[in-house]
Amino acid sequence: MKWIKNRLYLFLFLGMGIVYLSCVDKWQVYATALEQIKSWSQAAGPSLENGSESTDGEAGPSHSENHEGNSSPEENPGDGSGESAEPEGSMPGESQTPPEGSVSGESQMPPEGSVPGENVAGESMEPSEGEPSASGEASGEENGGEPVYNTVEDDYFADAVFIGDSRTVGLFEYGGLEEITAFYASKGLTVYKMFDSPIVSVPEQRDKITIEEALQTNSFAKIYLMIGINEMGTGTVDSFMEKYQEAVAHLQELQPDAIIYLQAIIRVTAERSAKGDYIHNEGIQERNERIAQLADNKKIFFLDVNPLICDENGGMIPEYTFDGVHLKAKYIEIWKDYLKSHAIFP
Repeated sequence: MKWIKNRLYLFLFLGMGIVYLSCVDKWQVYATALEQIKSWSQAAGPSLENGSESTDGEAGPSHSENHEGNSSPEENPGDGSGESAEPEGSMPGESQTPPEGSVSGESQMPPEGSVPGENVAGESMEPSEGEPSASGEASGEENGGEPVYNTVEDDYFADAVFIGDSRTVGLFEYGGLEEITAFYASKGLTVYKMFDSPIVSVPEQRDKITIEEALQTNSFAKIYLMIGINEMGTGTVDSFMEKYQEAVAHLQELQPDAIIYLQAIIRVTAERSAKGDYIHNEGIQERNERIAQLADNKKIFFLDVNPLICDENGGMIPEYTFDGVHLKAKYIEIWKDYLKSHAIFP
């Protein structure tokens, strides 16, 4: 009796625990442990019935064989090696448990504080400039903003006009485009009087009109401009470029839908450049570099045929010219072919 009295509090505490687990918690605190014991018992059952145990947690073959002894079509649909595609140590048919905190069927959210479009390291996942997008589409410009040119035939120039000095006159006379292309060109033409000089012939009209008037009357999809060799003895590079830039802006006003190709001034031979007068390749190069800066590769493009007609010293190849300045008739084709391989479609 004394023994029971000394342990009365223990029995009361045990009884209260049983009442709480039975009526309130319904033994959920031990549910996980009981479920594990149950699964272990079910897994061990077949092995014990066959008198064998699995070793190292390896499962038996996961594929079944049909009645002809051939492997079932369901066998390892992955790499065709004949081995089970299930991870080592997994139970046959048992699904793999997703990582803790993830939900099956949901995409993984980026870490807290990350910016959309960045990877975990914080680096941008957007394609770099000039790099094709993931869809395979490429922008109109590639390789650091360089335009993507097309190769065309002579009919590409049917809606074009060539404006320039005696070099452009040579293209008109020997380029084979005189029947399909408009040429507003004249020997000695300069950017200073480009719009004012009456040089454009009009069918069935005796008097010529100015380029200004011709561009107000006719519409073109492409304008090719090469001018600057005659201006080298007048003013400075800055004064020339100021007028040149004004001329390009005015062409855009007169023909707002046209693509404008600014052609580099063709260099002269090294011998002609060394004569010491106003025409020299250093001045031509300086002007070409400034002209190239006007191209936006959207509506205005810079084309330079010089690398194809100049030698390693940067001067026009002597065999290509009869006076050190103008191309011979048979080498005009090099210039024309260059233009045909550097075409932009409107």
